[in-house]
Amino acid sequence: MEENMKLATVEDAVEYRLFLIPDGPRDAEEHKEILQKYIERIMTQFAPMLVHYIWQNQPFNLKYKPEKGGVPAHMFGMTKFGDNIEDEWFIVYIVKQITKEFPELVARIEDNDGEFLLIEAADYLPKWLDPDNSANRVFFYHGELCIIPAPRKPGAVSWLPTTPPTIPQALNIISTHPEKILASESVRAAVNRRIRGYPEKIQASLHRAHCFLPAGLVAVLKQRPRLVAAGVQAFYLRDPIDLRACRIFKTFLPETRIMTSVTFTKCLYAQLMQQRFMPDRRSGFKLPPPSHPQYRAHELGMKLAHGFEILCSKCHPHFSDSKKSPVTSSPLWAGFLDSLKKNDYFKGLIEGSAQYQERLEMAKNYFQLSVNRPERDPSETPITFDADSFLNYFDKILGKLQPESDSDDQDEEDFESLESDDDLDFETQEPGEEASVKGTLDDLKSYMAQMDRELAHTSIGKSFTTQKQMESLAQTTNSNSDEEDSGAGDSGMTPVDVDLNLVSNILESYSSQAGLAGPASNLLQSMGVQLPDNTDPRPTRKPAED
Repeated sequence: MEENMKLATVEDAVEYRLFLIPDGPRDAEEHKEILQKYIERIMTQFAPMLVHYIWQNQPFNLKYKPEKGGVPAHMFGMTKFGDNIEDEWFIVYIVKQITKEFPELVARIEDNDGEFLLIEAADYLPKWLDPDNSANRVFFYHGELCIIPAPRKPGAVSWLPTTPPTIPQALNIISTHPEKILASESVRAAVNRRIRGYPEKIQASLHRAHCFLPAGLVAVLKQRPRLVAAGVQAFYLRDPIDLRACRIFKTFLPETRIMTSVTFTKCLYAQLMQQRFMPDRRSGFKLPPPSHPQYRAHELGMKLAHGFEILCSKCHPHFSDSKKSPVTSSPLWAGFLDSLKKNDYFKGLIEGSAQYQERLEMAKNYFQLSVNRPERDPSETPITFDADSFLNYFDKILGKLQPESDSDDQDEEDFESLESDDDLDFETQEPGEEASVKGTLDDLKSYMAQMDRELAHTSIGKSFTTQKQMESLAQTTNSNSDEEDSGAGDSGMTPVDVDLNLVSNILESYSSQAGLAGPASNLLQSMGVQLPDNTDPRPTRKPAED
């Protein structure tokens, strides 16, 4: 049986934008061509550092963004870093270095929290700077952190706007008054401390471990070591539907397992290790006893193999490599490869040698992920929620019992699949089994009635609002007689007002969130319900007596 199932959540992401300092009028096409050449130069120059990096979810990337909403055309990138905060700070280091290597570029970077660089340096910020006036003030320029100041009095400084600047205004201020916008030494030091040690720090974030893996998976990771992140994430965020593919392995056969060394980041390794999981006995994966000297290698390999089997199960069955255009067919590839050679990426290796081909394959993978990314990217597709379908689904599960939906005959095999974290398949009952189902439902109702009678002598029912209590509130004139008529046995059997208790509990949960995110607000917002903040004093619920 499996424990500690991880639920998928909205992942943290960092966005970064690189603007070209204006040096004269340009038409849109000329500006686009210049920016695209910068993208190629940047990705090539930083390739030796980026090729070997293992990203948690998405790699550093840049693409052209046309002018929109008063924001000039620029280079844009977004990386979802999930649980590995080091990915975000590595990107801060890269962006800082880009503006140092290309002094004509200005960079902005922010994440889900907004100006997270200011949060890092919160203890050293000037008093006038707060979240309400910080928009479009924080940039990297010439490799240094810059903050566009606000005038102490409106109009006191002619070149400073009285309100937060627009992007064009900010770029003009940076280009004309660079010496007056440099952040204080203490603020810059706070950010620099957070990114100190890169790029050498990359190696320190890695962890190598022995894994007992199927031979096919060993070959995959040898060619594409960065895919380990996708495999770990697939296992870490699995659900019962994903585990269907792992009942019987079809891609990475367990009988072909061999011992190998796998490189993880420390975050990925921790995610794999902290999950307690036992494979389905039909999968073919058998673990030695925990006392075995190679138990950890077997356990890690089993978990990683499950992740990759889940990934393969999600591939389209009619997918063919012939339908996927090769990297070398891209018009950007030839120039990218020439730039790599000029930057001594191949370290003098003989063209065609094994080591040369290994570096070439890594460069192709890096090019595909970071340079030649498609514009229809599925990870950026907005998520939609159908509230009606959601409610109908739960009506079927939690609604009134109906013969056609309650016809599961859970035999021994069904309970075996429950023990192995598999889901039950709900099938329509055969007509001949209706009598058996009716008898089962009658027995269930009998058990529930007996349970109600036993609980009637306890005080647990006092924690729920009953229909009788609601009637007594509506008829206050007869409240005394109602109390006399409601004996111990009668009150215990009074039906619970399910709807009122549900609403009361949701509202109480929402109130306890104190304005923060929580289960009640998330559930209500997903169904389009927006509740105002609770300004009334919070009542205390009378606890049930033992």
